[in-house]
Amino acid sequence: MPVTIQWLGHASFKITADGEVVYIDPWKLSAASHDATVVLVSHSHYDHYSTEDIAKVSAAGTKTVGPSDVIAQEGKGQSIKPGETATIGGVKVTGVASYNPAKQFHPKRSNWLGFVVEIGSKRIYYAGDTDLTDEMRGLSDIDVALLPVGGTYTMDAKEAAAAVERIKPKQAIPYHWGDIVGGAGDAERFSKMANCEVIVLQPGRSVDL
Repeated sequence: MPVTIQWLGHASFKITADGEVVYIDPWKLSAASHDATVVLVSHSHYDHYSTEDIAKVSAAGTKTVGPSDVIAQEGKGQSIKPGETATIGGVKVTGVASYNPAKQFHPKRSNWLGFVVEIGSKRIYYAGDTDLTDEMRGLSDIDVALLPVGGTYTMDAKEAAAAVERIKPKQAIPYHWGDIVGGAGDAERFSKMANCEVIVLQPGRSVDL
C-alpha cells in the first residue's frame, strides 16, 4: 500500500500507510476524524500546538509525541529530545533539532523538534520551524523532506533549497506558506531552486509515494 502525505495547510500534515495515521502539528482543522495513531507536535507555538485540533484527530489509543514543554501542557503522551526515538504501532519517530541559529523565535535551548517519521518503508523528514542547521547534514536516506519556505520565522525558499543540498532527499514538499507568512511565490521559488523533485501541494491535497 502507498504512503500518502496530505498537506492540511500551514505546517500541518497527515501521513497514512498500512492502517497507521500520523498527524503533524494539526491546526485549523475543519472536521473531526478521530483516526490518529500518533500526533506529533513540533513545539508549543499556537499555530503548531493546538489542543482543540489534537482533540479532533485523537481516538482512545492515540499517542501524542513532542518536546517536554508540550507534553507537560498536554498532561499525557511521550516527550522526546533531538536524537531520541519513539515507536508507536508501526510508526517510528526520531526527533531532530529544530531552531533558529541567529533569530530569537525558536531557540536551540528549547529542544523543539523536527521529526524523521518511518512509516510504510518510507523515511519522511518534517523540519519543524527551523532555519538551516548543521544537524541536517546528519540526515540520510530521506524519501521526502517537508520543509518550511515562508521566511521570517523559518527558512525562506533559498535556505530551504540549501537544506535540500544537505539532506539530499528524493522529493521535497514546501510548507509554512499561505497562512501567517509566505505565499505561493515562495513555494514556486523553492521548486525552481531545489535540487530534487518538488511537489507543491495545495491545502487539503495529497500525494501517494
